[in-house]
Amino acid sequence: MGKWLVSAMVLCLLATGCGTVARNKTSPSPQNDNRIRAQQSAPREKVISSSKQVALHLEQLATQIPGVKGAHCVVFKNTAVVGIDVDGKLERSRVGTIKYAVAEAFRKDPYGVDAIVTADMDLADRLREIQADMRRGRPMAGFAEEMADIIGRIVPQLPRDTVPEKTRSVDDKPKQMNTHL
Repeated sequence: MGKWLVSAMVLCLLATGCGTVARNKTSPSPQNDNRIRAQQSAPREKVISSSKQVALHLEQLATQIPGVKGAHCVVFKNTAVVGIDVDGKLERSRVGTIKYAVAEAFRKDPYGVDAIVTADMDLADRLREIQADMRRGRPMAGFAEEMADIIGRIVPQLPRDTVPEKTRSVDDKPKQMNTHL
């Protein structure tokens, strides 16, 4: 009886192994694929050919948002930095809402997709200065000067590096901060 059971099991295994039929179809190729494919429907960003026109366009778009008194835009390659002027008495949350509304309007515009929006008064003023320097024919020098001013505001002043004017002599220089830890 044991031989008969073993023989039956081997026969079943052989029968199931031979039951698979070789398929003629290999992995689906794009030519045999009958599924519908959709192309990306998001608007593609436009290449900026005239930075002055794009800056003017984005400024006008920003000033149409309620709460924006004025806007100043500087375009560098395909990125625009837009400083918006808002009422200085507004609460921070309201300024954030206005800034968000401007960014939302820019998102729908093909030129404004990669724009950076700021409501900081100092940065907006510096953008205005860069824009004026560009109009005067000195875009790189104006940009470099304003970046130096911005960085000068960011760099901290340490109290230990200050020396009172009365005790400082001509040859006396402030102590350099020890950078070794």
